[in-house]
Amino acid sequence: MSILVVGSVAFDAIETPFGKTDKIIGGAATYISLSASYFTDKVNLVAVVGDDFPKEQIEMLQRHGINTEGLQVKKNEKTFFWSGRYRNDMNTRDTLVTELNVLANFDPVLPESYQDCEFLMLGNLTPSVQSTVIERLRKRPKLIVMDTMNFWMDTARKELEKTLSMVDVLSINDEEARQLSNEYSLAKAAKKIMSMGPKYLIIKKGEHGALLFHNNKVFFAPALPLEEVFDPTGAGDTFAGGFIGYLAHTGNTSFDNMKRAIIYGSAMASFCVEKFGTERLINLDQSELKNRIQDFIELVQFEISLK
Repeated sequence: MSILVVGSVAFDAIETPFGKTDKIIGGAATYISLSASYFTDKVNLVAVVGDDFPKEQIEMLQRHGINTEGLQVKKNEKTFFWSGRYRNDMNTRDTLVTELNVLANFDPVLPESYQDCEFLMLGNLTPSVQSTVIERLRKRPKLIVMDTMNFWMDTARKELEKTLSMVDVLSINDEEARQLSNEYSLAKAAKKIMSMGPKYLIIKKGEHGALLFHNNKVFFAPALPLEEVFDPTGAGDTFAGGFIGYLAHTGNTSFDNMKRAIIYGSAMASFCVEKFGTERLINLDQSELKNRIQDFIELVQFEISLK
């Protein structure tokens, strides 16, 4: 089944305790699309870049089966750029540079061939842009998944609440869940957030796994302990891509299947952090993915006898 991915395609410059990079390809839509491409060959991308964006990087996306018909290339303009430095715990980071460039006036244009999308993944963008995409689809997708961040909670709360009322699944981290709900308990936070519109809520906890909420049901998926973590940039977006990619592959949006999708998303995210940027997500071998999923199964599978 087809997926429509809307978000940023960008340049990043990253510094971690393990090294640093110059400008490399990044952006939420890049990570989401690459991750989802391992589960379906129908990934449609909507984003915007400047004419400084390398043609070979667009061709790389196309080789992964990603349809770039909806990727706008603005002449005489620059691509969105972000630079950040991670601290020693790899969970906190300082933003050094943010240059919106083409993203400042992004108007998402949906090609006619995208109108039949069955799954919509809204990467982190201005909430008004996210709602515009939903409104421009003539037919509501089978499932709409949305990511957002605390910046929009601070600066565009009204627009964010409107968009939240339009989606099925919200994916945020634990800090963002607490800010959005004004609740410290994640269980209470989940109930309050789901009352805003989303039927399902994913709360990402970084190296401590992820929680999936629906009505009164809760599922917890641990994160795989890794020997080396080079760069956490894009891990959450890679997780989202694996999650929605697996759902599109199976065509099943039940809570039980979402639990499986959480594991697949977590597996994809575990690859992402092993190298800088998107390097680990390019030309990933399917056998590696199967082995990584098996690692997750062995991590959580156990037998217990209640007496």
